[in-house]
Parts: sequence; structure tokens; C-alpha cells
Amino acid sequence: MTTSIWNTPERQALRTAVEDYTRTQIAPNMAEWEDAGELPRELHRQTAKAGFLAIGAPEEVGGDGGDMVDACIAAEAMLIAGGSSGLQASLFTHSIATPHIIDSGNTDLIDRYVRPTLAGEMIGSLGVTEPGGGSDVANITTRAVRDGDHFVVNGAKTFITSGVRADFVTTAVRTGDAGHGGISLLVIDKGTPGFTVGRSLRKMGWHCSDTAELSFEDVRVPVENLVGDENAGFYLIAQQFVGERINLATQSYATAQRALDLAAAYARERETFGKPLIARQVIRHKLVEMHSRTAAARALTREVVERSLDTSKSDPSLILDAVVAKNQAVACVEYVVSEAVQIFGGMGYMRESEIDRHYRDARILGIGGGATEVMKDLAAKLLGY
Repeated sequence: MTTSIWNTPERQALRTAVEDYTRTQIAPNMAEWEDAGELPRELHRQTAKAGFLAIGAPEEVGGDGGDMVDACIAAEAMLIAGGSSGLQASLFTHSIATPHIIDSGNTDLIDRYVRPTLAGEMIGSLGVTEPGGGSDVANITTRAVRDGDHFVVNGAKTFITSGVRADFVTTAVRTGDAGHGGISLLVIDKGTPGFTVGRSLRKMGWHCSDTAELSFEDVRVPVENLVGDENAGFYLIAQQFVGERINLATQSYATAQRALDLAAAYARERETFGKPLIARQVIRHKLVEMHSRTAAARALTREVVERSLDTSKSDPSLILDAVVAKNQAVACVEYVVSEAVQIFGGMGYMRESEIDRHYRDARILGIGGGATEVMKDLAAKLLGY
């Protein structure tokens, strides 16, 4: 094996440790958590104690250290060993709820929210999407009006990952004029008068990840909970898009690899007309095509990960590469999970089959973090088309 930054002895040990943890502490409980519609809070504390909850987050703010390569290796390993993208969305929601706070450098907010969240003691979520908004972040309508030492917030959010269990929501609000220049970020605590967490939304996939509707009616939020400068929230959000899209691309190709592994194993053991499925040329060709697409998506995404280590998040070329990697990896996983279900046949359609979960979970990956169509528009703009 050629040595690279992806398979140093330290990172091989990390991969093995995360896979072992997933096989023993996560995979056996997936069906139960899917039926419950959420993860137990104890899993956050347990994963933090194991040293895997905050990989990639700086140690100086309570994280486990490491960089984007380490975070991707951990994500890959968890999926390969029987986790799911839905599990990762819920267990690691802090990866989209806390980076803006970390980047702001606000030590008070870091101490109150980031440190306990990365220790598994709190759960945070990110509130951006609105009932009429979707991917149009620049035109959110939830309004926050300054009133002395508080902002008064009115509006609603929807499709909020971990919104049911979250102790706080890093919330995008409009404090200024229309457009991206009038958006700010406020940390809003659960239990604040006027802040209502609606029903847990039932979804096609990501069943173990709770998703909520949030409403704000004259919610008074201390000015101290402003993240960064007023009216500069859009830029804080945009800075995290590259990391979020790389993460979704990683989840996509790692899910595809898990689906391929499951399909290949099933094809070897399943016999039809006196022969194992894998003896059929049509099945072998399916598996080869699944492998080829997965390998290509992995290579492209890892190249972007490596570039991100020493390239500014605002660099247009990196933004473009992350967009392209996400779209390619999503196309890959959608193809691979579909073919995997076909290889499994009737068993692939059963809830007791793991491949059923990956088939359902994969569908959101082309919507979250910016819909595929929006990503293509952005890519066209960055390419000058």
C-alpha cells in the first residue's frame, strides 16, 4: 500500500478504533434508535469520552484536535462499520451548530456553548431553513429587532436537524435590510419564553435523527448571544459551506462503499438456480460499476479535502471543487444504493435489511447542504458560464 496522509500509522489506528467503537456501541442499536426516532443523549457523552465526538475541532475550544482528513476518516469508518448518514447527522450536529461560534472568537459563547457541546453534555443545532426558503439563505425572513440589551425574535424555522433534542439553536435572523447583508446569527436557548419546538417531523429517511419545526414569538435573546458582528451572519454561514459539503460528499461515498460491501457479501451467499448470485456476469458487472463510481467519488472528495487544509474557505476554486465533489458523490451514492437494493431483491426492500436504511437515507444527501440544482447554478457562476 502506498503511504499517504490517509493511511499513516496514526490514522490507521484512528480508523480501526472508530470501526471497533461503531461495531460494538452503535451498529447493534441502530434499529432501536431508528424506531425511537432519535438518538439517546448518553450516546453523545459516551462518544465524547471515547474521543470521537469532536475530531477536527480545535483542542483549545474543547475539541479532540486533528484536521479535516481525520474528521473524514472517522466519518468513513463509522459508516463502513454499520453506522448511517442519519446517525452522523444527529450525533455530529455540532459540526454545523458550533463552527460559527468558534470562528467568531467569542470566548464567552465558546465557554457557554461550544465546550459543553463538544464534551457531549449539550446538544446544539443550526436554524437556517425556513418554511418558504429552502436553499435561499440570503432571503430568510425571521426577524430580530434590537430592544435595549436584547433582540426580539419573531419567525419560524423548519427541517432543523436535532431540533427536538437541542439545548440551543444557532439561529439565522434578519437584523438589517433585505439580502445577505442584513443577516445575523443568534444563539437561542431552549426554554426561552416564546421559543416553541414543534412536532418531530416524520421523514423518508434519517429516522434516528430528530428533525423539528421551530417557532419564535417575541423571543427575547440577550445581545451577548450575538455571534460575530451584527449583519455579518451570512458570511459566517457561508464560510462553513465548504466543510459541510465536503462532509456530505464523504458521507455519500462512504455510504456507497458500505452498500457495495453489503451487496457483494450477499451476492456471494445468495444462491439462485443452483449458483451464487456473484457467479452471474450481470451481477459482477453491477458490482464493478458500483466500485468504479465509488472509487472516483472518493478520489475526487479526498483531493478537495487535501486542498482545504491550506486553502482559504472563501477561495472560489475551493468552493467550486467542494460543490463538484458533493454533486458527484451524491450521484454516486444514489446509483450504488439503488443497484445494491436490486441485488438484494426482496430482502433489500425489508426494514430489517441494513441496505434499506442506506437507500432511504441517501435521498436527502442531494438536498441538504444546498440542493444539487442550486449547486450546479453556483458552479456555473464560479466557472463563468
